[in-house]
Amino acid sequence: MAKRDYYEVLGVAKNSSADEIKKAYHKLALKHHPDRNPGDREAEERFKEAAEAYGVLQDADKRRNYDQFGHEGSNFGSAGFSNVEDIFSAFSDIFGGSVFGDMFGGGRGSGRSRGRRGASLRCTITLDFAEVAETVEKVITLRRNEGCETCDGTGAKPGTKPSKCPQCSGAGVVMTSAGFFSMRSACPRCQGRGEIITDACGKCGGSGRIAREREITIKIPPGIEDGMTLRVGGEGEAGENGAPHGDLLCDVQIRPHPLFKRAGADVYLVLPVGFAQAALGATVEVPTLKGRTEFKISRGTQSGQVLRMRGEGFPKLDGYGRGDQLIEIAIEVPQKLTKDQEKLLREFAETEEQNISPERKSFLDKVKKMFSK
Repeated sequence: MAKRDYYEVLGVAKNSSADEIKKAYHKLALKHHPDRNPGDREAEERFKEAAEAYGVLQDADKRRNYDQFGHEGSNFGSAGFSNVEDIFSAFSDIFGGSVFGDMFGGGRGSGRSRGRRGASLRCTITLDFAEVAETVEKVITLRRNEGCETCDGTGAKPGTKPSKCPQCSGAGVVMTSAGFFSMRSACPRCQGRGEIITDACGKCGGSGRIAREREITIKIPPGIEDGMTLRVGGEGEAGENGAPHGDLLCDVQIRPHPLFKRAGADVYLVLPVGFAQAALGATVEVPTLKGRTEFKISRGTQSGQVLRMRGEGFPKLDGYGRGDQLIEIAIEVPQKLTKDQEKLLREFAETEEQNISPERKSFLDKVKKMFSK
C-alpha cells in the first residue's frame, strides 16, 4: 500500500513551522496512543504512521530531502519504526516531560523513564565529481561512546545491580505541590530512571559507556548532490541504560571539476570548436563522466548553441534513469592568421557580402528602419 503524504498524515501545510508540526504530532499521538486504545490495531498503525511522518518533518535535513524527492528522498535516513517502543525511545522529549508523561506515566505503563536515546554524530564526506556517477563506499574513522561490555551498559559493577532510587521509590518521577496544583517531574536524583548506581563498574565509572574508535563504511547512493546529508541509522553514540544508538549524519561535499558543471542530474560542458568545424560539421572527441567519446557536430552549428548527449549525466535520485550531458558550443575566432588563411578568409568575406544570410539580412533591415525615421 502506497504511503500517504507526510504533511497529509499530520494535517499540516507544507510551509508549516517546526513548532506547528510538533503540535500536530502531539495531538495525533495523544489520540492514537496505544495505552489509550488498548487492542486497537488501527489506532496503533495510525500512531506509527504519525511518528514516521514526524520523524522526517521535524528534522531539517530529512524534511528538505522529502520536499525535493518525496518518500525516496526520506530514505536517506529511514524514519520508520518497527515497534511502538522505538517511538517512545526516539521521541522521549515528547513522551516524557509533557501531557503524555502525566497521562501515561512517561510512555508505557510505569512512570520510570527508559534510557535516553544516544546522541547523533556528524561527519563530512568529500567526493570527487565523477565518483557520484556510481555507488561508492567510503570508510571513515570516528570516536564514539559505546556500551560498556564489562557491565553490559548498566553502569553497575559485575555481580551487582542498580538499586531503587530512595527519593522517588523507583517511580522515576516526583510530585511537587503548590496550593491546589500538583506538578509531576523527573526525579532529580536518578534523572527519571528509577534506579541509582551504588557500586559502580570499575571500567566505565558507572556511566555504562566507554569511548572507542571505530571505522564505519558508508555507502553513498549514486546521484547524491553537494550539500546533502546522508543519515546512517544506529551509528551514533550509544544510548543510556540500553536505549538505542543515535544516528550518524554525513554531510556530503563534492569537489568542483575543471571542465564540468552540474545542474541536478545533468552535466554541463563548454566545448571550444574551430570556425571551420562549426561551419562544415565535424566529429570531435568530448569528455564525459565515463571517459572520452566521439560526438558529431552538425554543419552550420552556431556559437552558444546547446547540444545534448542523452543519458551521459548523473543517475537520478529517484532511481529512474540518468540525466544528460549538455554541450555549449563556443566557436573560437583565430587571433593569428597565416597569409594563406587571411587570403582565403578575405575571399570568403567577399562572397558573404554577395550572399547575405537571412538572419543578417533581417538584422540590417531592422537597423535601416530604425534610423530612417
